[in-house]
Amino acid sequence: MIVGLPKEIKDNEYRVGLVPAGVRALTDAGHKTVVERGAGEGSGFPDELYERAGGQLLDSADDVWAQAEMIVKVKEPIKPEYNRMREGQLLFTYLHLAPDRELTAALLERKVSGVAYETITDRRGTLPLLTPMSEVAGRMAVQVGAQYLERMGGGRGVLLGGVPGVPAARVVILGGGVVGTNAAKIAVGMGAQVTIVDSNLDRLRELDDIFLSSITTLASSHYAIHEAVSHADLIIGAVLIPGAAAPKLVTRSMLKDVPNGAVIVDVSVDQGGCIETTHATTHSDPTYYVEGVLHYGVANMPGAVPRTSTFALTNATLPYVLKLARKGFLDAITGDDGLKAGVNTYAGKLTYEAVATAQELDYTPLSSMIGSTTGTFPATTTASGVSL
Repeated sequence: MIVGLPKEIKDNEYRVGLVPAGVRALTDAGHKTVVERGAGEGSGFPDELYERAGGQLLDSADDVWAQAEMIVKVKEPIKPEYNRMREGQLLFTYLHLAPDRELTAALLERKVSGVAYETITDRRGTLPLLTPMSEVAGRMAVQVGAQYLERMGGGRGVLLGGVPGVPAARVVILGGGVVGTNAAKIAVGMGAQVTIVDSNLDRLRELDDIFLSSITTLASSHYAIHEAVSHADLIIGAVLIPGAAAPKLVTRSMLKDVPNGAVIVDVSVDQGGCIETTHATTHSDPTYYVEGVLHYGVANMPGAVPRTSTFALTNATLPYVLKLARKGFLDAITGDDGLKAGVNTYAGKLTYEAVATAQELDYTPLSSMIGSTTGTFPATTTASGVSL
């Protein structure tokens, strides 16, 4: 198979779909990889490393998209890339389609086989390709929040860990999944007062054991969320419903009771955000205020630490890239319900139900188009849920 590795063009996105070692693995397996010049420079991988690994360097993204049977990316295609997609092409990347009608329409119109990292499942029912970036984003959320809490950052001038005689900052984390747990690790390590809100009582018990009672756990309800955020210095949105739009847990009216200069970091912004007033921002223009509360909604947070992120992502994605390249799209998903769960669009049809529901579009089960598969494991997922 010919695998294409274009340069990411989203605002301040420095990650790349594969490290040179991934290209070497594809080369050794007999596949051809075409790499856009400069694709890896933002992550510290010069062109020579890809060439040495067996990749063929091409001068433009147009050339890469035109030659490749499978495109491996990090972020979802943006408007300048839509015309490069072609019928039957396999696109393997984060898609986050639920809040993105325009991209969904482009994939359907061009009949692209869109396989989304964020909806692939494994034998445990977890999301193995979402996990590494969720770990990065969760840890980053606290350090970003601490920076913006500083007066020069636009916040209320609170030190996250406090000092003797002065209380530490109050951090409220909505969701106890991968993002929330990693955010809590950093926040607790910095000495903050941490509250995690989740609807899953068993998960709250696990978190209480993990953190040895150094956090407060809170069963989710509209009242509990309102009460918690009204005293918060930093609010972290960490809610995930796989493939679906995030529920709006903090309403605009609640923000009237949040202290002026408090900070919101909504990591779930990729799926529309779990704060009613959140909208996606960029690294070059990351923040805005609503009701005196500073909002940070950068939709590609891990792009700020591209070297760490690219290594972590390739570690998770490469086995799937190799499988898709070796078997081809249809054979690869046959018998592998976990990989099949990653297919969001195929042959002009929307094949992921949560996206169809979010956008009120027709849903076509993939099995009705290609026949049923003999699954190697259940295609179930676990979510970090916080309900009203």
